[in-house]
Amino acid sequence: MIARTRQTCQTSGAAPVRPAMVAFSGLLALVLAACAVGPRIDTSHASEAHDSRVRYIIVHYTAVDFDDSLRLLTQTGVSSHYLIGRDPARIHRLVPEHRRARHAGVSSWRGETYLNTASIGIEIVNRGYDWGAPEDWEPYDEAQIAAAAWLIDDIGERHAIAPHRILGHAEVSPDRKSDPGPLFPWRRLAWAGLVPWPDETRLEALTAQYQAAPPDAAWHQARLRAHGYPLEETGEWDAATHRVLAVFQMRFRPARHDGVTDGQTAALLHLVTDPDGLMLRGADGVWRPYRGARPGRRPAGG
Repeated sequence: MIARTRQTCQTSGAAPVRPAMVAFSGLLALVLAACAVGPRIDTSHASEAHDSRVRYIIVHYTAVDFDDSLRLLTQTGVSSHYLIGRDPARIHRLVPEHRRARHAGVSSWRGETYLNTASIGIEIVNRGYDWGAPEDWEPYDEAQIAAAAWLIDDIGERHAIAPHRILGHAEVSPDRKSDPGPLFPWRRLAWAGLVPWPDETRLEALTAQYQAAPPDAAWHQARLRAHGYPLEETGEWDAATHRVLAVFQMRFRPARHDGVTDGQTAALLHLVTDPDGLMLRGADGVWRPYRGARPGRRPAGG
């Protein structure tokens, strides 16, 4: 009926009225009268009970050069909202933010799955380790990091995204992804006030504590799951646990990310799952306990 009405609106003449249409003539007349401008929508009353559908920012590397990245993200059924090039580090918007891009795939964080529906994806042109030795990661350009930090701040502010929901692809898909890799400078983003960071004033003492008495696999699995990773608690040092632990290390202790625990890894895991263990740096340069909410806009240049 709607399709037929639209077609009727587009015709210049009126068709003969058949007997079967008489019952609809009143309704049809009303619809035809509104064809030119559409029904009036009253926007004078607005509810305060709403927020952005976007709750996550997910950072990726492309694993290929710019030309292949652009082709893959525009012509193959895979997409991302933004692509940051290399030389120059220009920001390209490929998908409008209000549309769902296909960048995260099978993903999960803190029990929420298929994060494409609630996230904005940022791809950075970087070859990762180019399918070679994992120790041969390609560095990011300084200009790329500056562009990524600006973009993350801008998106986060406009959508009021909580800083702990700014994640790497490997964190939400640890069984199959490694991006943005150990050379993406999460700690620098923390110093810029964009993401929370473990309280480093407590790190040395906790490292010594856990070095002396290392926790078992069950402890690590429970803490990794509490932090947000999709991980089954088997109580064993299985392949999945080592993989998730390596992803955790890439973010918080990238100098060594072999998936094997030690005192410092356990200490960092303790801090990110402690209610008072995460800190967020404010516009005044002061680190304060992070309580899960996005602070107000920082001054320009902060």
